[in-house]
Amino acid sequence: MLYKSSNSVLSGEVLVPGSKSHTVRALIFGMLAEGVSVIKNPLISGDSKSAINTVRALGARVDESSDCEVWTVEGLAGNIKPADDVVDVLNSGTTLYLAMTIAALADGFTVFTGDEQIRSRPAENLMAALRGLGAEAYSTRNNGCAPIVIGGAVSGGEISIECPTSQYLSSLLIGLPAAKIDDNSKFIINVPLLHEQPYVHMTLRWLDELGIKIDYNEDLTRFEITPNQKYPSFEKAIAGDFSTATFFLCAATLSGKEVLVKGLDMSDMQGDKAVVEYLRAMGGKIEEEEGALRVFGSSLAGATLDLNATPDALPAMAVVACFAKGVTNIINVPQARLKETDRIAVMCKELKKLGADITEKEDGLIIKGGGLNGGRVCGHADHRVVMSLCLAGLCSRDDIIVDTAEAVAVTFPDFAKKMKSIGACIVVAD
Repeated sequence: MLYKSSNSVLSGEVLVPGSKSHTVRALIFGMLAEGVSVIKNPLISGDSKSAINTVRALGARVDESSDCEVWTVEGLAGNIKPADDVVDVLNSGTTLYLAMTIAALADGFTVFTGDEQIRSRPAENLMAALRGLGAEAYSTRNNGCAPIVIGGAVSGGEISIECPTSQYLSSLLIGLPAAKIDDNSKFIINVPLLHEQPYVHMTLRWLDELGIKIDYNEDLTRFEITPNQKYPSFEKAIAGDFSTATFFLCAATLSGKEVLVKGLDMSDMQGDKAVVEYLRAMGGKIEEEEGALRVFGSSLAGATLDLNATPDALPAMAVVACFAKGVTNIINVPQARLKETDRIAVMCKELKKLGADITEKEDGLIIKGGGLNGGRVCGHADHRVVMSLCLAGLCSRDDIIVDTAEAVAVTFPDFAKKMKSIGACIVVAD
């Protein structure tokens, strides 16, 4: 599918859908819990469906039929059994990583696979950690990527794990408290490298709210986890997704009059709320209101942006930088190369096609503003790349055509519809 994006002036208000990160976590926690958990305002997307299918494959019951705004999960009270068949997580890396430790609680083997992008995303660090804790974990192709076989059960111990993605650590923090170990051996996790720290804080807040006890130091380099803990059922409303809101915030700043972006809680732990500060650092005017952000079209100037905590924001911020006066340095985000695509390389390649003055670095990009031309670009079947390149067309000198646009369904099926509601000219093209 192709999207065509054209010059637009945005105004009005838009409601941001629920957070993917919270929705997937809610499903995983609901699976571990005893009793029925209620999830309100979940994100309805391809990644959410992948998580539902995975939770069901591991034995929990999920009811999404009665009301699309309320899901229920009948949990397993920590009694995890291996999946009967291969678990296909499709395009959801979050689901794959978070489920791996859960599978290591079972006495038996579970096989995980996914689409082409998932089968190229590294998982060896997490597999090595699970092996160090007594489980079996290996890649069927011996390349550290899916298809992956996980067998349990973990038995305690101390390991060290480098986490270029925070999801490795979140997986261990979520799964290990539910491990059933007779001698009460503890798990010690040392973390010499950790990117995307806000998402670990998100996981820790969930655990604290559920009464799960984990001891850790302030800089998140050492964790001590007691097994045999029980997860309670819960009822939780999912906060709006700041990763999704990024596209509205950036679009409104670049080509808006005044746009109210609703459904956002600035007290939430999502890392991508930092996009508000990135835009402000470049001259953007954004005002906080109750549960919303009011965004005004602004003239922007280049800045140095450290995106280590927010790699998902790199594609959109790279586009924004193309329309800012002066030079923008996007730094300290090497893990952006480990997402659905190598987003540093991909954004450099595609923006160059549109006339950008852009240089690829090992850990980021250097972008000299000056605007963009029109043309046809490749979305590389990466939802965030597709949506970001559509943002470029709202301000470019001519229309921009983006292919593989169907990828937006992974996290934001209503992207074009929601953007149109505030005046964006983004349409399906022949």
